[in-house]
Amino acid sequence: MVLRRAVSMRRRDTSMVKSLQSISALLLGSAILLFAGGLNGMILPVRGGVEGFSAISLGLLGTGWAIGYVAGCLVTPGLVAGIGHIRAFTLMSALAGVAVLLSLLFIHPAAWIVLRALSGFCFAGAAMIVESWLNERTEARLRGKVFGIYTMVGLAATTTGQMALTFAPIDGHVLFVLAGAFYCISLVPVALTSSGAPQPLVVVRLDLAGLWRNSPVAVFAAFMLGISNASFFTLHVVYAEQVGLGLTVVALFAAVPVMAGALSQIPVGILSDRMDRRIVLLGLCLLAAAADATFIFLAPEGRGMNLAAVALFGATSLAIYPVAMAHANDHAAPGAFIQTSGGVLMVFGVGSAFGPLLAGVSMNALGPQALFCITIVSHCATAAFTIVRMMISRAVPQEQKGAFHVAQPGRISTPETATLIGDEADLPSNEGREACGQEDSAELRAA
Repeated sequence: MVLRRAVSMRRRDTSMVKSLQSISALLLGSAILLFAGGLNGMILPVRGGVEGFSAISLGLLGTGWAIGYVAGCLVTPGLVAGIGHIRAFTLMSALAGVAVLLSLLFIHPAAWIVLRALSGFCFAGAAMIVESWLNERTEARLRGKVFGIYTMVGLAATTTGQMALTFAPIDGHVLFVLAGAFYCISLVPVALTSSGAPQPLVVVRLDLAGLWRNSPVAVFAAFMLGISNASFFTLHVVYAEQVGLGLTVVALFAAVPVMAGALSQIPVGILSDRMDRRIVLLGLCLLAAAADATFIFLAPEGRGMNLAAVALFGATSLAIYPVAMAHANDHAAPGAFIQTSGGVLMVFGVGSAFGPLLAGVSMNALGPQALFCITIVSHCATAAFTIVRMMISRAVPQEQKGAFHVAQPGRISTPETATLIGDEADLPSNEGREACGQEDSAELRAA
């Protein structure tokens, strides 16, 4: 028995090593892409502040990104069906590099909003293509582990890109050129990979009525979280600058909540698997509101309290989305994981288009702390709606609950992510996926 277990473990380890070897180029390309994205996301709001752009203009950068990102998730499957994966990825990476370089040439809010939308479109498309490749090259039984590695690589690369803001003066050209160069370099590993092209990408059809019938709490939470998180991650560096934090602390202020959110999801996931997810969601919203209130009422000026408060914000706010997604899938029909998760992500993206504009207007009128007036309203509204729903409907029986999956919305997740984190029973076979993809492609061509 012991020998049999040892042999089985050795075979699993060997399979894991082979899987990682086969996707190493894709992981490298994804890491470079996310490094460029992390740096790109930091340059514009900080440089915009130096140039004297208003908070409204800087907020519109986030609105542009969200609109472009959602459009990229919707358009990319049809584009890939027409020109292929490698050409589509090359196009996305190249255009993203062009967008950040043109931002250096045209230093004007209107130009930056349009270019930021182009960046969001290209980033979503490139990420979807990489994720579809990872899914194709990974055995179903290893997808959970591979997704964990992919997530950690993405978080590390994004955080490193954010910290790269300190490499050169913000009022120069070096950081723009560096981001553009890394966007272009990200296509090299994918272009050189010998892996065959994967099956057609997931096509997401946004059915708001169906999602609402499935789980009102998940839809409402995703929309409000889109408002909250997009507001924060668009304008948090503007807040940090306006309260007098140095450039290094500004970079930390951006990186700390991302890492705190990554670390909190494991204990939050364990807790939500053992009790009513709505109670966990309520607790997270209240703790996030406490972090918001710290910024609003205490108005911290020092490094320590700001970083502590933003860590609490990240640990709670970034854990809300996967709990909401798991709750939606608890109510979904069997085999509907991809459709439900993709739909929740699209609702999050719609909310993300409104949040930065609202926050920008508020900060322009009331000062930097007004950023957290938007987030606290979002968190409190979600908490109140969750309480109402708990009074109306019963919790999902424990035996009917699905598994919690770590997930990061917005700049990291795409509808293709669902194919990596879905339960094996919910994932279509390659043949089934190919048939669905061919059907979708035919519909797109007919349209």
